[in-house]
Amino acid sequence: MSHPLSPERLRLGVNIDHVATIRNARGGDHPDPVRAAQIVAAVGGDGITAHLREDRRHIRDEDLARIQAATNLPLNLEMAATDEMLAIALRHKPHAACIVPERREERTTEGGLDAAGQHNRLAPIVARLRDAGIRVSLFIAPEPAQIEAAMRLGAPVVELHTGEYAHAQGEQREIELRRLADMAALAAKNGIEPHAGHGLTYDNVQPIAAIPQIAELNIGHYLIGEAIFTGLDSAVRRMRDLMDEAR
Repeated sequence: MSHPLSPERLRLGVNIDHVATIRNARGGDHPDPVRAAQIVAAVGGDGITAHLREDRRHIRDEDLARIQAATNLPLNLEMAATDEMLAIALRHKPHAACIVPERREERTTEGGLDAAGQHNRLAPIVARLRDAGIRVSLFIAPEPAQIEAAMRLGAPVVELHTGEYAHAQGEQREIELRRLADMAALAAKNGIEPHAGHGLTYDNVQPIAAIPQIAELNIGHYLIGEAIFTGLDSAVRRMRDLMDEAR
C-alpha cells in the first residue's frame, strides 16, 4: 500500500528492530514491536522498517504479518540477498524491500551492499521482487559505482549509508556530507529515488534532511534508545520536527 504524501515532505521510516531485541532478551512477548508500530503511526511516522535477519536476533517471522496488520503504514522489509529471504518477502508482500549486506558476526549492518560486485546474484532477486509489485531498494555506500550498479539492476530506490558521515568529525564530516549530497543528486538525475539512514541522531540529522533530493530517512536504534528515556511518541515527534525544520 502506498502512502499518500506530498513529494516535498521528507518521509520518516522508523526501524523497530530493537524493540524486538529487548523483547527477545527475556524470550517473552514484551515489549511488542507491534505496539511500537502503532505508536509510530499515531504520531505521524510515514513507514515502518524491520530487518528480518538470518539469525532472527530481533524481528521474527511471525512479527511481519502482525506489523502489517496493525497499521496502514507501508512496511519496508530489510533483507539479505538470500533465497530464504526472497521467499519470505514474496509471501508477505511488503510495500518495499531494502536489500542489505548481512554477516552473522556483525552487531549492525556495517557497510553498504556491493551492488556493483554482486550484480549477477542480485539481478534475479531484484527482478522477482519487482515482478511481485514490491518496491526494491538497495542499501549502498554513497559511491558513483554503486549508483551505476543500481541503475543497471533497475532498482527504483537506493538508501545511502550515512554511517561514515555519522562517525566523522569536523572537516571529514563535511566531506562525507558533500559525498552524500552529490550521490543523492546523481541518483535523482538518473530516475532513482534516494533515501538515507544509519547512525542518524538529533544532533546530526539536519544536514542530511536538508539535502533536497532525499525523499526518506530510516532511523531506528537511536529513536528506540531515546524512547527509553522520553517515550517513543516523544522521540519520533522530536525527530520529525528536526527534519521538517531542516527541510
